Amino acid sequence: MFSKLFGKKDTTKTPKAPEIMGLYLGGSFQIDPLKLKLIEPSLIIESAASSHIIQAVGEVDLDSGGKILRFYTDDDAFLQVVLDGGITENHITDVKLWYFYETKTVGSDAQWQQLLKSDISQALYTLEGHTYQRVWDAVGDVSPAVAMTEKTYEEDGDVSETDQFVMLYERELDNSDIEALLVSGEEKLVGQNLDRCLVISSGFNIAQADISING
Repeated sequence: MFSKLFGKKDTTKTPKAPEIMGLYLGGSFQIDPLKLKLIEPSLIIESAASSHIIQAVGEVDLDSGGKILRFYTDDDAFLQVVLDGGITENHITDVKLWYFYETKTVGSDAQWQQLLKSDISQALYTLEGHTYQRVWDAVGDVSPAVAMTEKTYEEDGDVSETDQFVMLYERELDNSDIEALLVSGEEKLVGQNLDRCLVISSGFNIAQADISING
């Protein structure tokens, strides 16, 4: 009220979601249909969409100094861009299209501790008859899940944070490519309570040339 009376401008600004490769919150992109047609028979996903609308953007700052950007779409998917050493296209080291496979609520603290202790990180992970090998191995017999915090920007201006405990797996495909599996225990404070879940996603490599920006 006083700012209006005395002409003081409201300097509060909605945080801006990060952008890369022409990808931005509210924008859209297309994956080369031929790329999808060739690789999908080897994957556990079905009927992947070629056209995607970006409905939210996630940002993770890694301890190594790198960054992960995730562009969540209307097809229960997210395009993930990994950067190292900077935030330009020259710093991109990996691009994958991920699809959510399964999300399960964690109902007790005992279940959560079991996930963190041994269920998220295993030497081998089996899904739909396929065996995936752990990628992030530590020295010794124990390779704990990697902890990270994702800041998520939504179209309505809401910004939230989720703590994640993650392990990456891969299996080789017949075409010398790989299918990746991301197993993540996720924890978010909602009101006075911790909302916890186990999220499994499957993904595959995408070349920048496979992506077309709409508009």
